[in-house]
Amino acid sequence: MNVGILGCGAYGIALASIANRNNHRVTLWSYSEDEKKIITSTLKSPKLNNYIIPKELKFTTDLSETVKNKDLIIIAVPAFSFEETVKKMSLYLDVKTPVLIATKGIQQDTCLFLHDVFKKNSKNKKIAVISGPTFANDIIKEVPIGFSLATKSNKVEKIVRKCFENNKTKFRRTRDIVGVEICSSVKNVIAIASGILEGMGVTDSTRALFLTESLNDIKELIHELGGRKKTILSFAGFGDILMTCTSKTSRNFSFGYLIGNGASQEEIDNYLQSTTVEGMYTLMSIHKLVRSKKVKMPIINLIHNVIIGKRDKEEILKFLIKK
Repeated sequence: MNVGILGCGAYGIALASIANRNNHRVTLWSYSEDEKKIITSTLKSPKLNNYIIPKELKFTTDLSETVKNKDLIIIAVPAFSFEETVKKMSLYLDVKTPVLIATKGIQQDTCLFLHDVFKKNSKNKKIAVISGPTFANDIIKEVPIGFSLATKSNKVEKIVRKCFENNKTKFRRTRDIVGVEICSSVKNVIAIASGILEGMGVTDSTRALFLTESLNDIKELIHELGGRKKTILSFAGFGDILMTCTSKTSRNFSFGYLIGNGASQEEIDNYLQSTTVEGMYTLMSIHKLVRSKKVKMPIINLIHNVIIGKRDKEEILKFLIKK
């Protein structure tokens, strides 16, 4: 198979490593010539520690080269650049080519989920979404991992499985694209709050209380927005929430930890400038979405107000008991 991946971040390269192990030909697109030069000259990415990038992977800044004549296209760019990337790639994308969305988040200005953003800007209907408890640094170690694969197309499912499935990589299929997108987006926000609690030094029991309440809230949000409640128990739901909300490897968790631990505003700002914290982008989007849809999800409102300084972080503990 010929595979094109848009995005040379940690996750894009990690997904490319699986496809490469499965003997597929992979081309990765970067928006930055400097990024491309660093990767091709060193066979390393600063986002993946000391991982040696397989020499078989091809890197380019030419979008047409990445998109044309491919059996599968994977989008793994940050959420804030998703729509712009889709608009550009649509100039070269065949309407019959399967597209896999690996980006997580909700568009900030419109509050659209990313599969809706894609459909708004492309005539291609062959789409799928993947999500699950899969840190990029774990994927490249070739350890057992699991993904939720959300698609309404049996053909797209078959292509994605052919690209990635092997004795280390597992997929569970669902048709609930909305539910998977909600889980994959909101878990980053919940991870920030979990990190705040960790930074405050709460016990494991309190953290478990918080995560259980969050799971129930997300389940209800999925239902209110047209998804299936049971998706909360999937790799994209419980699996990814468990991983992201309890690990210091998570950038969102680590960002929250700074806040909870009383870091200075300068330290917090420096972290945001040097690290992509998708949960911050998603927080503003999901806060706007639940308000516009008149959906009750008070934990989101509280996290939002803590982050912007309207509420004190200790309010999270009070909220858990009063809820």
